[in-house]
Amino acid sequence: MSIDRTADLALARVLRLASPMLPVGAFSYSQGLESAIEQGWVRDEASALRWIGDVLECNVGRFEAIVWCRLYRAWQVPSDADVRAWNDAFLAARESAELRAETVQMGYSLRKLLCESGEFDEAILAPLRLVQEPAFPTAFSFACVAWRIPERQALLGYLWAWVENQVSAAMKAIPLGQMSGQRLLAALSSRLGALVEAALVMKDEDVTNCTPGLAIASCRHETQYSRLFRS
Repeated sequence: MSIDRTADLALARVLRLASPMLPVGAFSYSQGLESAIEQGWVRDEASALRWIGDVLECNVGRFEAIVWCRLYRAWQVPSDADVRAWNDAFLAARESAELRAETVQMGYSLRKLLCESGEFDEAILAPLRLVQEPAFPTAFSFACVAWRIPERQALLGYLWAWVENQVSAAMKAIPLGQMSGQRLLAALSSRLGALVEAALVMKDEDVTNCTPGLAIASCRHETQYSRLFRS
């Protein structure tokens, strides 16, 4: 029986990027979820599933995942102009100052990790260093291309990391028990395959992040009196 060591290594690397142990500070953000809990919009397992699922389907899946694909393909060429354009578009589309600061901080931290881990030659890292203010999907997609992780598996890992972080935030802030968390992960992860398939073929004109509830929650979080999370 032949063993595909290359596929094994790619899987291990995407698991590493999606891991809560990745030192980019993802655990400190809720992306507006904490504010939704404060407003009473999210209060239990059912409402958490509805909120996280809606953001996943209508914002992350219809915008962030598509931009991620554009960035992944731009790194493959590579095309500095396309990388800068899609990175700038993603930053400009963040719904609040908190969400923009979040992706910039996480992008900076991941770039720092990639540049200092000793795993890449300087020639490979040079295009990433040229991005003045890399968003998190920009740095994440760069790592996936540099490590030759296939686009579909890489995006699946990216979306899984987002879902896991949101469920973890809900468990802490509502709070929810471990079994509730596992039920949420089971329900939300079942949607990821379809979202990935759609993102891979969507056209530029399909990109939209029109989720006013998320924008309102994120903006309100900036002045929320008591907070566990930074967004």
